[in-house]
Parts: sequence; C-alpha cells; structure tokens
Amino acid sequence: MGGTVNTQDSRRLEKFTAPLGGEVELLELSYEGGAKLLRVRIRQGSRFTDLDLDQVTATHWGSAMTAWAETAL
Repeated sequence: MGGTVNTQDSRRLEKFTAPLGGEVELLELSYEGGAKLLRVRIRQGSRFTDLDLDQVTATHWGSAMTAWAETAL
C-alpha cells in the first residue's frame, strides 16, 4: 500500500460515546495512490488505540458485530 497519509483527505465519519466513559471515532483515511482505510479510534480516559482497517476487514468486523448485537437483544 505504501505512501504517506494525506491528512487533508482524512474525514470524520462518526463519533460517539460508548459505555463506561469510552469514546469511539471513525475516520476515513485517503492515501496517495487512492487507497482508503477506515481508522477506528477508541479512547478510554487518557488511553487510546488506533486501528486501521481495509474494506474487507471492516466488512468482516461489521458483520460479526451486527450478528452479536442481534443475538444479545
């Protein structure tokens, strides 16, 4: 994939509060050459984790989360 992140081409897709004071932010990152990734940023107090996902991984993760949410109701 190579290249550097072009921060002018990043855009926030969503930001919301999670239980127990957590915060989740979803950003679309555009790389030189046209590649796009989804950045999932999870904050808990002063700690945070960034995870960059490609389309295939984001689709798989989203499907797994939806399946869990449907059975947890």
